[in-house]
Amino acid sequence: MTTLAVNKPRVWPLADINDLPMIAADIIYEGAAVGDNASGLARPLVAADPFLGFAQSQADNSLGAASAINVRVKSRGYIEIPVVGAASAADQGEIVYASDDDTFTLTSTSNSAVGKVVRWVTGTTCVVYFEAVALRSI
Repeated sequence: MTTLAVNKPRVWPLADINDLPMIAADIIYEGAAVGDNASGLARPLVAADPFLGFAQSQADNSLGAASAINVRVKSRGYIEIPVVGAASAADQGEIVYASDDDTFTLTSTSNSAVGKVVRWVTGTTCVVYFEAVALRSI
């Protein structure tokens, strides 16, 4: 094996940020949960999609073909969101699921795992630690 003898510049992508090709004829809005359509393309999350992250900005591919544009997602971090079923600090550690791009719940049935409650704020509002499926350590 040969070791380096000179500097070798490398590409260092932004941590926890990913630019993903998007499905045709759709819009993903800023803050939306993003899912994989089973063909490797990002779309507004549909229940049971593998979770890819949260959209950092709107991506409008309403007039484009599949993969014509990318959506930028935050693939890991903390987010404050309403979680159906959350009611108290006792919900800390509960798994949070998404049933669409803006509905989050403690109910697992037919939904997509997003992350875990790290702090209950008030009502159903919680701080959730989320990870895209590709970053999970399983």
